[in-house]
Amino acid sequence: MFDRDEGCVDPLPPEGQVFPLQGVRLRVLEGEHPFHRDNHRAAASNWQAEIAAKPALFDGRMIFQHRLRLEEGVLEGEGYVVPYSTYLWWRRQPDGAGGRHVFAFPVIASADGALIAVRMAEHTANGGQVYCAAGSLDPDDVVDGHCDIAGNMAREVREETGLDLSQAVTDGRYFASYRGRRLTILRLYRYPLTADALLDRIAAHMAIDEEKEIAGAVAIRSADPAAHPYNPAMLPVLAWFFGGAS
Repeated sequence: MFDRDEGCVDPLPPEGQVFPLQGVRLRVLEGEHPFHRDNHRAAASNWQAEIAAKPALFDGRMIFQHRLRLEEGVLEGEGYVVPYSTYLWWRRQPDGAGGRHVFAFPVIASADGALIAVRMAEHTANGGQVYCAAGSLDPDDVVDGHCDIAGNMAREVREETGLDLSQAVTDGRYFASYRGRRLTILRLYRYPLTADALLDRIAAHMAIDEEKEIAGAVAIRSADPAAHPYNPAMLPVLAWFFGGAS
């Protein structure tokens, strides 16, 4: 994930362990991602198979990382804008070679200690999986040439659940975990509402949401990894959140 020849000087925690970040600087470069340049034909062919299975998929644009490094607690990266179809082809590669996927999980906590997550609708790429309301970084999240992580979190939560992260309390700290060539950036948001109240708000949003990306929301009350069909990136989050989230 963090290649020594790319300047990673910090000792790395074990994969799947949540660790604090002192900062995040993900720069978006102009031009073509090398993986897209070398694989665009294969990605286009694979896209036809993807939409044959799930016709509602949309080949939008997203930020896909080329290089990452961790130095003195600061995560730095360089990425490019690529079609979503390129990312879907990349994630089919067994070793994840050619790129790195960085995404953000806003960890929503209720006043009564539950973690609020969503279950993705079957027509989405991750249909049926349970994880924090989230989505890939895209060009709308780019400010002054860098990815706005907090902005991405707020936008994805609003679009998928109708919740407003400005109504939650956060200390502003970022954390991260990684597995292979995928890295999750975390930030904890605590609402002054019970889990039931938050679920009711999400249900009301779902009734009017035209996109219908999610099939429902769940209140998670333990770190049991078998309680729901979790996306693998959620497992470190569960252990961290229910272990004290510090």
